[in-house]
Amino acid sequence: MINDPQIRGLLRKQLDAEHFGDPETVVAEELGVLHGSSRIDLAVVNETLHGYELKSDRDSLRLLRGQVDSYCAVFDLVTLVVGERHLLSALDLIPHWWGVRIARLEFGDLVFRDLKLPTMNPSPDAVSVARLLWRDEALFLLRGVGKTECGESRSRDWIYAQLVSRLHLDVLRHAVRQSLKERLARQSGGLPRSCGG
Repeated sequence: MINDPQIRGLLRKQLDAEHFGDPETVVAEELGVLHGSSRIDLAVVNETLHGYELKSDRDSLRLLRGQVDSYCAVFDLVTLVVGERHLLSALDLIPHWWGVRIARLEFGDLVFRDLKLPTMNPSPDAVSVARLLWRDEALFLLRGVGKTECGESRSRDWIYAQLVSRLHLDVLRHAVRQSLKERLARQSGGLPRSCGG
């Protein structure tokens, strides 16, 4: 049976190759959402935020329902990469806009086959999107839109609420993606930090 490391290794290799040399794209593993209450297996951050959740033949689908709720709140696109053993059950748990990529062995080699491609998330949650930011990133963004009186004493939730009230959702999503790209690039030894905090 196919296991998670096999799927993860091949998918990461393919995503890295697909985006090789693109300075506007960062590929990350185990990206936390909702302050780490969920972690998506792989994420591609560029002009969209595309999450890839992996469910191998050896995995359980026990957590998938909760993961669906978390990922639907924040990601622009989601693709479920699933072994054939769980395919039918998984299809009952995911929304219509998610993509589905089947992982299976063909002549001893692991291959992926797209059952369906993802479409854009019809209803992301603005507060959950804002919560992808670390506190200092959110504070920096808030100061950038003119909320200069906010200080270090303000709670994280207050800062997120202010961002949501001051920024159109599309503008917020773009700003969050930019912050994520900068943070992830720094963590991988890439770009220097360009915002304060």
